[in-house]
This record gives sequence, C-alpha cells and structure tokens, in this order.
Amino acid sequence: MLEIWASGASAPRGIRRVARDVEEKGWDGLSVVDSQNLSGDPFVALAMAATVTERLKLATGVTNSITRSAAVLATAIASVHSVSGGRAVLGIGRGDSALAHLGRAPARLEQFERYLRHLQAYLGGAGVPFEEIVDIPTDLAPPMAELHLADAPPDSRIAWIAESQAGDRKVPVEVAASGPRVIAIAARTADRVMFTLGADPARIRWGIALVRKARAEAGLDPDAIRYGAFIACACHPKIEVARQLVQGNLTVHARFGVMHGKTSGPLSDHQRDVMLNLRNAYDMRKHTRRDSAQAAVLTLEFIDQYAVVGTPERVIERLRALERLGLSKFILGGSRSTSEGGEAAQAKHLLETEVLPVLRG
Repeated sequence: MLEIWASGASAPRGIRRVARDVEEKGWDGLSVVDSQNLSGDPFVALAMAATVTERLKLATGVTNSITRSAAVLATAIASVHSVSGGRAVLGIGRGDSALAHLGRAPARLEQFERYLRHLQAYLGGAGVPFEEIVDIPTDLAPPMAELHLADAPPDSRIAWIAESQAGDRKVPVEVAASGPRVIAIAARTADRVMFTLGADPARIRWGIALVRKARAEAGLDPDAIRYGAFIACACHPKIEVARQLVQGNLTVHARFGVMHGKTSGPLSDHQRDVMLNLRNAYDMRKHTRRDSAQAAVLTLEFIDQYAVVGTPERVIERLRALERLGLSKFILGGSRSTSEGGEAAQAKHLLETEVLPVLRG
C-alpha cells in the first residue's frame, strides 16, 4: 500500500498542532528533521506528536550516524516507538546540516555502514561486540577493562528493546540515499531505501536496479526490500506559483546528488549543469530557503523535471508514474508550509483534498 508522508520541523511544542492537522488531513505519517543547530530535538518532538495522534506514523527525516552513538539513537527511537504504540520509523542518512553546523562533512562510508549494522542489531535485540565500537575515542573514555570489575556485560545490547520490540515489532530503518555507493550500503542494511534522486523516473529506475544488484551480490533476496523517495512537491493551478513554493526544498534534494562535486545516474546535460551550479552556490546559512543563492540557479526546466509541481491532475499523474516503478512511500517536501501566505495555503489545501484521497484510494 502506498504511504504518503508530510515533512516538518522538530518543534517540541508546535508539533502537537502540526501532528493533529496532518493526521486529520489524511497523511500516513509525519517526518521531522534532525539538525540540532537549526531546530529542536526530533525525538522529543516525535514523542509529543505521539501523545496527540492515534494512527499517524512518526519518523526522523533524517538523523545521522555521527551526532549520537548507535545505542543512544536506538534507545531514542525505540522510546518513541513505545510511546506511540509501534508507530515509529527511523530515517537516517550520512548527515548534512546537522554536521555542517559542527564544521563537518557527511560521515565516511565505512563508518556509515558499520553504524547501520550496529543500529539494526540493537533494534533487533542483538548484541554488538565491544571491539567493534570504535567511534568512542579511547583517549576520552578508556576501555572498561581498566576498572577491574568482578563481572561485566560480554557485549553491548539493549535488553528492554530485545524484550519488547524484537521480531515484527522492531522499528523499521530507512536509509536516505542518492549516490551509487550509499545506495549499495542501504541495499545491504535497510528495511527501506529512501531515494533522494528527484522525481525523474529514469533516475528512480537506476536506483532500484542498483539496490537489486547490491542485494544479489551480498546474497540477499532482491525482492525483500521496500523503496520510497523524498519528493519536492507543490500543487497549485498556477505553475509559476508551484515552482516558487518548491524551490527551497528542491535545493536540498538536488544538492545530495552532487554534494561532493560529481554526479551519478541518468542526467541530461542541462540537469548536470544546474546541479553543479547549485553546489558551487550553496549557502548553508540559507539551507532550505527559496530566497537563497542556490535557489536562484534552479531553472524552470530543472524544477519541472526534478520536482513534482502543477495542478492536482499533474501531481497525481507524476506520483502514480513513480509508484508504478516500485515506490511504496513518498515523503513530500515543500507542500505544507503556510508561512508564505495564501498561495501556500491554497497549495496545501489542494494537495490534501484533491491529491491525497486519489493516491490513497
């Protein structure tokens, strides 16, 4: 069944109003950002959202493998899972603004894959060998052996998760991915791969093919994984308005495909040029904003191809085409904010009254 999620900020007080509205308007879930220098704590926000909703799924969109140890992250999302009655999902990526505001680039690939394996072990009730926990520098915290304890745990595991959330009650892990190496890591470790490849069907087909290949090479069933995508989307009868509403969110999604200066996957020459220009112009101080230098480099052609914009009929057509490729979840960005006035409110209303009922039906 197709899931359609809204995205929002991690505002521990305001999230209650947002979550109630999202649930009432028929969305399947709400995904909130994890960027400690820009917003509140996502796990506090998700727990607050759980207290005012009954069916709405709740996720990080996305957290990262650097700012919390795997055990701490597993405990945080498992706590939300408990409070919500099993509605939590952990969305994770290599990190972007959360790390940039600490003066760091995204996590290295080896660390990211090791972290995901540890995370899945904790959430599944298994243990992680102490010798594999290499992200805590020994000059900051020396080995436990220095304490000369009479007895000690043989490995690292979270007993209460093992007792209450293992098996089919486990928190699903969804990995955001755009480049071929991260897509392959997600294929080996995730319950669902969440593509950040834009809305071009050729790019989605390419991503799915990479997942299937990576799973087959790892001896995993290529059919035993789900797919989704982060999509910049705005629904409005005036195409120029829809394009404006989606610009800020689209800059984030498009940058993921060129973050390190090289593109991958199917792209036209025009798309590649725009992405490279966007990377060179990117100002992290105006992350997600449509009045930024990076938003100014987006062309009309690029927006129409890489995002989903236009009338309800056009939005339904584009999203249905992506669903037919095998996607079973969309997290739509640029769709709900009403801070830009009446046009944004109209776009939100059209999406919720004319698009969601058709797609979910």
